[in-house]
Amino acid sequence: MATFHFDLVSPEKIAFSGEVEQVDIPGVDGDLGVMAGHAPLVATIRPGIMTVTVGGKHEKIIVLGGLAEISDKGLTVLADTATSMAELDAVAFADKIAQMEEDLKEKEGSVLDQAIERLDHFKTIQRQIVNSTAMH
Repeated sequence: MATFHFDLVSPEKIAFSGEVEQVDIPGVDGDLGVMAGHAPLVATIRPGIMTVTVGGKHEKIIVLGGLAEISDKGLTVLADTATSMAELDAVAFADKIAQMEEDLKEKEGSVLDQAIERLDHFKTIQRQIVNSTAMH
């Protein structure tokens, strides 16, 4: 299978840099699968789980928003936060969700709508984490 260069960068670190076969991105307008030769594109990322395929193996990385740019040089993802599933502190993630739920009481209007949408993304990630660990 053809490969392409992929860089995953967050403010804290370069989370990944190398040749990959495929990257599945949680996009705001829907999930996006990127393979070698993909057409140029810039997409906004929603909080979710990105899957990186290298050597036939899948690595799951939690991203909490950002931008993806596909060009003739490959794929670059500038993530607000990027954490591999192995590095995730599930208890801290659950605490974050509980805090987000508590904070909803102080919001209203469109700010409340945005907070609920972000909370829904975090809960989806949490369910995927639970299902992923239950299957292994």
